[in-house]
Amino acid sequence: MRQLPRDDRDDYTHDAAAARRRVVSAETGARLHHVAAFSFDPGVLPGNMEGFSGVAQVPLGFAGPLLINGEHASGEYFVPLATTEGTLVASYGRGMRVTRAAGGVTATVIDDAMQRAPVFVFEDARAARDFGQWVEESFAIIKTKADESSRFGTLRDIEQYALGPMRWLRFNFTTGDAAGQNMVTKSVHQVCKWMISQQPRGLTDFALAANLDTDKKHSSLNNLHTRGKRVVAEVTLPAALIEEMMRTSAEDLYRLRQLSNMGSLLAGSISNGAHYANGIAAIFVACGQDVANVAESSAGFSYSELRPDGSYYLSVTIPSLVVATIGGGTGLPTQRECLEVLGCYGQERVQAFAEIVAATVLCGELSLASAIAADEWVSSHEAHGRNRPTS
Repeated sequence: MRQLPRDDRDDYTHDAAAARRRVVSAETGARLHHVAAFSFDPGVLPGNMEGFSGVAQVPLGFAGPLLINGEHASGEYFVPLATTEGTLVASYGRGMRVTRAAGGVTATVIDDAMQRAPVFVFEDARAARDFGQWVEESFAIIKTKADESSRFGTLRDIEQYALGPMRWLRFNFTTGDAAGQNMVTKSVHQVCKWMISQQPRGLTDFALAANLDTDKKHSSLNNLHTRGKRVVAEVTLPAALIEEMMRTSAEDLYRLRQLSNMGSLLAGSISNGAHYANGIAAIFVACGQDVANVAESSAGFSYSELRPDGSYYLSVTIPSLVVATIGGGTGLPTQRECLEVLGCYGQERVQAFAEIVAATVLCGELSLASAIAADEWVSSHEAHGRNRPTS
């Protein structure tokens, strides 16, 4: 196959994209009529991708209105969901209707941290231990050097993890309204160069990242120590409302929750939720988030109670929700429009966005559980989720 052409003068133009599509079509025989149809100027894409050739159009729908009683998001919202999964928008919309009738979802961001976790390798464990003690004693100067590299990143603390002669340092930053991975990496790189220049005794090796930050993969460490935003959404539904709108009962929802907990334990899952990833991925695609962060963002904990008055309490806790309202793909034209629908584009909006995402997840969990408990899961997919090929 021929190499794809590049324009060294300006590779982000309609002509450059068309040239690449022509090569792909000639080499594969595929027509790229829909890939070629887009409304924005390719000149907005530097920093977001390379070799721009067209678009992958994902259908978009709005679920809602979602009623939230958050500290940062308060009121009603239409939530943009980009997906190709039938029943998804309808299901989340159903959960939003019943929670709205119950007075809305309460959402709370309870922690905020983004990490990079370099590893330092020493001649022996004693030298690694001594280095760790020096890091603790030197935190003030380390923080000063870390904070110098960014207007928005602030070093909060440093966790330490030891294994043999190795010492991981898990730097925790707040990063404003950005997701912050690149910001944090730059700061930690600068700090680590200074640390190495201090010639720690016995240092033999170093890596800027060695998987303890668990970037774009989930872990038990993320469950215990926040990555991104740790956010809780909760609602209490009267028994009569569940029966009227969801065609099941509080008792059946509670029983199913306990069965699901057991299934999660049996499977060795690090999350007992039903489908956090569905809503999170659909919002991420619509709103210009880094879709790979669904890996850690979609793990969480569902908890329920059957209250003495017969009502049903449900909460979802997402310990590692990696979201942004500035930077990355948030400023691209359609993605910005979707964030603007939520009132969440720009600075000082990321906490509100996190609350909206968590509240949406809760609505999806409630709707799916109700469909299973009422034995309507299969029939709803048969009615709305089957896209049978015509040719």
